[in-house]
Amino acid sequence: MKEDHDVIIVGAGPAGIFAALELVKRDGLRVLMLEKGPAIEKRECPARVGKCRKCRTCAITSGWGGAGAFSDGKLSLSPEVGGWLQEYVGTRMLSDLIRHVDRLYLEFGAPREVYGDDPDKVEEWRRKAILHNLILTPCPFRHMGTEYCRRLLVDIHAFLKDRVDIETGTAVESILADGERVKGVRTTSGEEVRSSQVIVAPGREGADWLVSEMDRLGVGFQNNQVDIGLRVEVPAPVLEPLTADLYEPKIHYFSRRFEDRVRVFCMNPYGEVCVERYGDVLTVNGHSYAERRTENTNFALLVSTTFTEPFREPIAYGKYIARLANLLGEGILVQRLGDLLAGRRSTARRIARSTVKPTLPDATPGDLSFALPYRYISDILEMLEALDRLCPGLNSRDTLLYGVEVKFYSSRLHLGKDLQTDVRDLYAVGDGAGITRGLVQASASGVVAARSILAGYRG
Repeated sequence: MKEDHDVIIVGAGPAGIFAALELVKRDGLRVLMLEKGPAIEKRECPARVGKCRKCRTCAITSGWGGAGAFSDGKLSLSPEVGGWLQEYVGTRMLSDLIRHVDRLYLEFGAPREVYGDDPDKVEEWRRKAILHNLILTPCPFRHMGTEYCRRLLVDIHAFLKDRVDIETGTAVESILADGERVKGVRTTSGEEVRSSQVIVAPGREGADWLVSEMDRLGVGFQNNQVDIGLRVEVPAPVLEPLTADLYEPKIHYFSRRFEDRVRVFCMNPYGEVCVERYGDVLTVNGHSYAERRTENTNFALLVSTTFTEPFREPIAYGKYIARLANLLGEGILVQRLGDLLAGRRSTARRIARSTVKPTLPDATPGDLSFALPYRYISDILEMLEALDRLCPGLNSRDTLLYGVEVKFYSSRLHLGKDLQTDVRDLYAVGDGAGITRGLVQASASGVVAARSILAGYRG
């Protein structure tokens, strides 16, 4: 690490990894990847077999592969889903980037089967959704499964390790700049690493750090939305007709009372509810395996909120809500829908006699109304009623609700079409930059920055 490099990539999630895959096409280019989390083979989370131990560096959200390493690996193949990259590169270019990224995923072992690409079935469900004031966005995608997602990341690491320098367990403290041009980075150990090109791809875990650094460097940004809600768990047969055709439907709804946007996110047929940690807070999530099934299906219902002046802390607000749930339940809360509607907390006894057996057994039975603001609960209950008309049985008293689920998106930085910041040769990509919110668009954003660097490289 004492040597200078042509390009430094901060973060080894999908955005950073795909930037590296693009950069190695140029022989002789010296690339350094810095990742604060562990190597992929050392990413073991105690919460997978017990309770979260609040590790100093969370193995779920940090390390080689980023937060996606433990996801169920859904690759959304539509430019309409997964972020806002089309606002920078245009829809046509984004479609080309998605095809390019998809080919690379296939080369490294992603399955060839595509879900949600039957136009007749998609149209049938779209029409049904409209009848219940729901909006379905068509989106074909591949599903790798949690176990195969990890294997793919291992194979990519094996490909890159002899072509770029990879340093895991190395956190970046600050970005070095001289006037209006980037000069390198400084690690938390105090070491300065020089480079004339830097790509920052810290993911959602590093969103706070990135905003702080950009503010210090004078890079403009605007508030992004924050998505706050609950994870819903039901018997798999309730959603089987929908998931058999679309696997993960992209559905949203505008609530009657507040006109808030509520969306279905990360549906996991026959999947498991799990825990994620962001800094000092625990949030709920879900995933599914390719070759292992539970009896339940889970998905998130998220309410999107974009704050206006004078409030500029959407991430802090989301963490505040999550902390309330953590305080009440020593982690994740779970409540039967019937108990929430009756205004009472759930107990272990009530949940034990429920027809839905929780796949997150360490969740604490409680009352989500003490953690989630009334506005969000009202929106979610409306959405459940609408979805029940589409898939009868969803709005059952035994439906389980876990909370809270929060998706943190960094404030969106002022970036050019090549995702370069106001600081020359400093690029910001992926979810941490506030421009993507999924594996495919995050990967594509890394490609955009790398191609810009290669176009101007004179080495």
